[in-house]
Amino acid sequence: MHLPAYERDPCATTLETRILGCGEEKGRPFVVLEDTVFYPEGGGQPCDFGTVNGVAVVDVQKRPGGLRHFLEAALPEGPASLRLDWTRRFDHMQQHTGQHLLTAVAQDQFQWGTMAFHLGTQVCDIELDAPAITAAALDDLETAVAAEIRARHEISARWVSPEGYGQEPVRSRGLPEGHTGDIRLVQIAGVDLNTCGGTHLRHTGEIEALKLLGTESIRGGTRLFYVAGGRVRHRLRAHELRNAALRTLLGAPDEDLVSALQVKLDQLLTLERRSRKMEEELAEHQAAALAALPGAFTEAHLEGRDMAFLQKLARGILALAPAKALFLTAETGGQGIFLLAAGEASDLDVPAAGRAVAELLGAKGGGAGKTFQGKAPSLAARAGALARLREMGH
Repeated sequence: MHLPAYERDPCATTLETRILGCGEEKGRPFVVLEDTVFYPEGGGQPCDFGTVNGVAVVDVQKRPGGLRHFLEAALPEGPASLRLDWTRRFDHMQQHTGQHLLTAVAQDQFQWGTMAFHLGTQVCDIELDAPAITAAALDDLETAVAAEIRARHEISARWVSPEGYGQEPVRSRGLPEGHTGDIRLVQIAGVDLNTCGGTHLRHTGEIEALKLLGTESIRGGTRLFYVAGGRVRHRLRAHELRNAALRTLLGAPDEDLVSALQVKLDQLLTLERRSRKMEEELAEHQAAALAALPGAFTEAHLEGRDMAFLQKLARGILALAPAKALFLTAETGGQGIFLLAAGEASDLDVPAAGRAVAELLGAKGGGAGKTFQGKAPSLAARAGALARLREMGH
């Protein structure tokens, strides 16, 4: 059996080979190589990236005619120099090997079987057939995995015939549908033997560390999130930078950050309640003043107010003066808003007037009955809108 370079030596980062064929699939150029260091997407593991003759490899997929390496630009047949994105590959190897180890320990020491695996760009997860897992049990699982990482168990891969496969103590969710021929087994010495086509580390020590992040319920089981290897260090660095910023903002040490933030949130809630109360009182006073103005039409511009305030103000005015029609505007966040409303005793055709105002302001809006509201890029044409309303009888 001829094995591709990514299987013969998962640590190989360069290769001299040949482009045997080229083509295009759904507008994407691809090449078929005589040999490759690029792992194709499969088995829960994303594909590798890198370059072929300096052109970026953006995807690698299995096809009946061989592996298709999708490129940023087309290349002709001929000699090919391959260079692997090793950072991406090694990260995938750490996450994938970490999953094998996590699955084995969860099954053997806790009797939790793995039903699915997902290798994400930020975090990974496995689905366990456990209805719920306590925080204490997660700590025990993480400790048990750490012990196997420190043990530096050797990891190897081999192929067996279908007949030989039946004689092996394999931990597997089954072979892919339609699989024929020999079967690849990945072994963590003394810990796990599983079917897998992915790339893996040389020993468990290269996982470095594995951190469990939490769980969520799914389909009667539990999805368990984790990161391994370099992702643990990167995640810790991000947490430390975030904590440093929070320490500065809150003036508290790490152990007091949550309580200090809770104090700030409580203070903010109190201020928000006080602000809403003051806004309601202001709306009442302004409503009374505007309702007392003479005439059947009242207009006002309120800088920095939102639509909720305009609506509250309009309700207050019309409750006191049901014969009035109103045109209220405000500007907030660089955008203009307007509200056109009329009381029950007003004869203003609000929908028609609203459409006319919206057109003049270049606004989008709508309404029903006695109310029409909208948003405009600016209120530069406000004076023209007022003139149009007065032409309509108000």
